[in-house]
Amino acid sequence: MGKRDDLIAKYAEDLKNKCGITPDMDLLSKVTIGCGPAIYNADAATVAATQPDEIATVKNNFLIKKLGLKDSPDLDTAITSVLEKYGMSERNKYRAVVYYMLTKHFGKEAVYG
Repeated sequence: MGKRDDLIAKYAEDLKNKCGITPDMDLLSKVTIGCGPAIYNADAATVAATQPDEIATVKNNFLIKKLGLKDSPDLDTAITSVLEKYGMSERNKYRAVVYYMLTKHFGKEAVYG
């Protein structure tokens, strides 16, 4: 297994153990690949849930640009919901896990078809 496969396995464990979700491994792999080289950078690989700039990045770059959603209060609500499910006290909220949960939340799996 390569480094990316190891990371995908780690993300799957987070989904199972911290979020109570049994992941669709194919979708999780595609979302992880979609994150690009950010998954290998310790800072970029995680979402800083307490930083408004970081939340704006998730909203603008992922939900609006990648998933093609229209800007609305629903996007902020969904981000908050996903971060709470992950656990606000959880220090390392992996970007790929957050993006996976948001993709599922909005039913946008087809984007990764």
